[in-house]
Amino acid sequence: MPKNIAVFGLGSMGFGVANSLLSEGHQVWGFDLSEEAVRKLCDFGGKKALFVDIAADLDVVIILVLNAKQASSLLMNEPGVSLLLRPGSVVINCTTVSPENARDMAANCEKKQIAYLDAPISGGADKAMLGELSVMASGQPQAFTLANDALLAMAEKVFTIGHEAGLGSAMKAVNQMLAGVHIAAMAEATTFALAQGIDLGQCIDVISQSAGSSWMFKNRAPHVMSADYTPKSATNIWPKDLGIVMEMAKEKEFSAPLTSVALEQFNEAVLLGHGFEDDAAVAKVYAKENKILLPNLPT
Repeated sequence: MPKNIAVFGLGSMGFGVANSLLSEGHQVWGFDLSEEAVRKLCDFGGKKALFVDIAADLDVVIILVLNAKQASSLLMNEPGVSLLLRPGSVVINCTTVSPENARDMAANCEKKQIAYLDAPISGGADKAMLGELSVMASGQPQAFTLANDALLAMAEKVFTIGHEAGLGSAMKAVNQMLAGVHIAAMAEATTFALAQGIDLGQCIDVISQSAGSSWMFKNRAPHVMSADYTPKSATNIWPKDLGIVMEMAKEKEFSAPLTSVALEQFNEAVLLGHGFEDDAAVAKVYAKENKILLPNLPT
């Protein structure tokens, strides 16, 4: 059944989600600081409005903004989403936040009789456009029921992590820990191969069919090979996401040395001006440190 849905955050992932919803026949209003992003969504069949004018008619709000501060402010500050939505609607928060942030936002919605689904996503911009994301969701059964039509449109797989907000965000932290470390390992391995005089194309072919491969290696190493750093997933998300992981580890007195090193490399990439490039650009940090010439790039 078609739903009235607002999507907050029309970056590469948010725009893809909005497009998937439109493709399944839902009415979608887009909200973003970029007027160009909103206009682009309208070109795809989306709508533009003041939130206060449509809030009472919405069934679902999807939040896909940069960080927990933005998500919390959007949801809870005057005149926040939770103050304007009607009781019985549902908020699907796909922003990567800490479990504590997720629980706080769920409690805020509960006070307003609004369901909240802690639903971080994975899969990248291409899968977002195709409605093939993985969703790591936790929340009350009612939240899953109210969010079901939207989830079917945007996701290939919805994992029910539990019935308490925060569990989905904890699972996303595990995913981001692995993903960030794998991207950094890809960058280290590709520059190491170049240092050994190995042809990078051949390296990608061989390692992709060997035990040392990973999804991130297969996906990101070709970006280094082609020197195409058009952001499918920007470098600047990793200081935030791995920062959340390290904060969670610290709370549990858990040592995470590999994650710590990966975080340092992504921080350095941002300092070098690569924050808005594809996260494969972390290879430029290794190249600079080791005086390695990457494909198609000047010294």
